Amino acid sequence: MDVADKERDHKKLGKELDLFAFSDSVGKGLPLFTPRGSVIRRELERFIVDEEIRRGYLHVYTPDIAKLDLYKKSGHYPHYKDSMYAPIEIDDEQFMLRPMTCPHHFELYLRKPVSYRELPMRIAELAKLYRYEQSGELMGLQRVRTFCLADAHIICADEEQAVDEISQALDLIEYVTSVFGLKLDVDYRYRLSLGDRANTEKYYKNDAGWEKAEDLLRKLMQKRGSKFEEAKDEAAFYGPKIDIQMKNVNGKEDTAFTVQYDFCMPDRFDLTYIGEDGEKHRAFVVHRSSIGAIERIMAFLIEKYGGAFPLWLAPVQAKILPVSEKHNAYAQEVADALTNANIRAEVDDANESLGKKIRNAKSEKIPYLLVVGDAEIEAKTVSADSRDHGKLDAMPVADFIHRASEEIKTRK
Repeated sequence: MDVADKERDHKKLGKELDLFAFSDSVGKGLPLFTPRGSVIRRELERFIVDEEIRRGYLHVYTPDIAKLDLYKKSGHYPHYKDSMYAPIEIDDEQFMLRPMTCPHHFELYLRKPVSYRELPMRIAELAKLYRYEQSGELMGLQRVRTFCLADAHIICADEEQAVDEISQALDLIEYVTSVFGLKLDVDYRYRLSLGDRANTEKYYKNDAGWEKAEDLLRKLMQKRGSKFEEAKDEAAFYGPKIDIQMKNVNGKEDTAFTVQYDFCMPDRFDLTYIGEDGEKHRAFVVHRSSIGAIERIMAFLIEKYGGAFPLWLAPVQAKILPVSEKHNAYAQEVADALTNANIRAEVDDANESLGKKIRNAKSEKIPYLLVVGDAEIEAKTVSADSRDHGKLDAMPVADFIHRASEEIKTRK
């Protein structure tokens, strides 16, 4: 790793910019998000929930814990046993911290009969998950033992509908990556992850199902004109998947987002719908994560931006720098006006020179510095310095609010 890459390492920047921390008293692989890191996380969560709702997803909440029997039914136990936390005994029953949400969403689906007219049904959740990663595998926010997954399970009426939903999920992923400024085949790539028919311990036994599902995904990727590589033995136990692979500054590749075809769970959970003929029919299921684990995408974005977040994601969007103590009151007035307009603003009222305040704010990679002195108080303006566009003309506070609000809204 060269010097430039070391400077972009999310573990180093996370500490310097005070975004997250780890504590031996809390436990390995269990991140603590600071107020500033929590801003980035919250913005990412709001962004993806709003976008998914616009695209017809039904957002839900389900518990972080469930009876062990539920995971035996789904097949996650024993398939995922080694990466699950040990069972918790309560009232002579065994419970597990959940490693994934699929069984919870299926139980929600099963609460009442569903008509074919209601399909596809896109059940989504920002779900807290818990997986026991080996100590040697833990790495900053990229590999942790608890994470929040932007998860969804799409119940479909037939294969055609399922393939269309997979394509729409990829459209969503490509939109999300474009907002982040990530480019396909530069910042991320597609991988078609296949099963291994011989490995019945790792994969659900259904040779015909595997053949059909893998062929459907392969043909879809070809139809979309997407470049992809095939990787054997990387599928989920219940079906093949399309993985979006990204590299961190250390050169290690991880799966950031994924879309999976599932021909196993509909049978295990008896997922059906009432067809046009009034009879019960077997449903099809697509699993997908749109923005992946919030922790992992945060790690990628910290490194992608080198800590200089675009305005909409920046923990502090504008810092007001009074020239001297006599300008502090006006600086606070400006900060209050920005805060009331939903712009995250702080005043640096330390008893320091303006030059030192500017240097400190630049080291924090804050998008806008607003200097206020006698001239600005008299004209009711701010002198703005943009991290990305250089010095701007002095402008009324209302004009700055309009400019920043537009930039935040468009997420440029």
